[in-house]
Amino acid sequence: MTALTSYQRLEAPGLWREARGAQRRDVYVSLGDATLSILDGSERPLAHWSLPAIERTNPGTLPALYTPGPDAGEELELSDETMIDALATLTAAIDRRRPRRGRLRGAVLWTALLAAVLSAVLWLPGALVRHAVSVVPLAARAETGQRLLAAMADYTGPPCRADAARPALDRLTERLLGRGGGQIVVVRGGIETAEHLPGRIFVVGHSLLERYDGPEQVAGYVTAERLRARDTDPLARMLHATGPFAALQLLTRGAVPQSAIDAYALHLLQPDPLPLDPQTLTAGFAEAGIDPAPWLAASPGAATTTPRADPATLRPILDDGAWVALQGICGR
Repeated sequence: MTALTSYQRLEAPGLWREARGAQRRDVYVSLGDATLSILDGSERPLAHWSLPAIERTNPGTLPALYTPGPDAGEELELSDETMIDALATLTAAIDRRRPRRGRLRGAVLWTALLAAVLSAVLWLPGALVRHAVSVVPLAARAETGQRLLAAMADYTGPPCRADAARPALDRLTERLLGRGGGQIVVVRGGIETAEHLPGRIFVVGHSLLERYDGPEQVAGYVTAERLRARDTDPLARMLHATGPFAALQLLTRGAVPQSAIDAYALHLLQPDPLPLDPQTLTAGFAEAGIDPAPWLAASPGAATTTPRADPATLRPILDDGAWVALQGICGR
């Protein structure tokens, strides 16, 4: 304690009473590191008072009277002004270092507030997204997907709709997604492979149809997107990417703001799909009756291992005539 250093070894005479009603006796008092020692004439210790506990009972009056605590029976009387000043300085310094109840309460409140803010920052966005995904109706999902598709058209062009290819696209959709299981949309550019939008909309780049002689690769990309959607809901993926405000707008107004739609449409043009684990891949492609090998050959790094398909589980995707017709869906 800085204030104590200038008063170390300070001594002064005084009168000490051991208890209420007891005879007062002459003593010497000595300041130590943390205590005030009370000694008799032979320098034998009679008492040790803790400096933080000492209280003056008659401020501003001489001689000064002290006790070692509010309920103590002991009393010390001092007339030495140097010792009185020393005790006043020390007790003031100690008092300044004591935590104030108001300050402590304020510190606790600020700590609690900071914890609440951090919790909100870390927990609230995820909670908003989870809640929105769990309660949004299918119609709102479909609308969000269609709005995304329209926003992507600025980069991909509108969906290709050549009449001669429509039957082939319908057959491919039913084969891969099942009746009523969603829709496959082919776009002229902007997307090299496939993307899955909310509302079970699968967007396929026309270049994927042009590069291969059969439908196996396209079927693989669409099936892989279906499997990823089982792990991460496409709507949840979108809301995580666009932020909690978009989720809040969806909850309160029933629609994602257009700014979030536009931003996410651009984001989808730079895909970074997560690899599928072998068990999910094997089971999912077997369920669809599709050999994953052609897709894996066209998509290096899409899976950690290359599973082997059971030939008995494979089913035809499209015949050659339908595939050729589908390749012309965007015209020339």
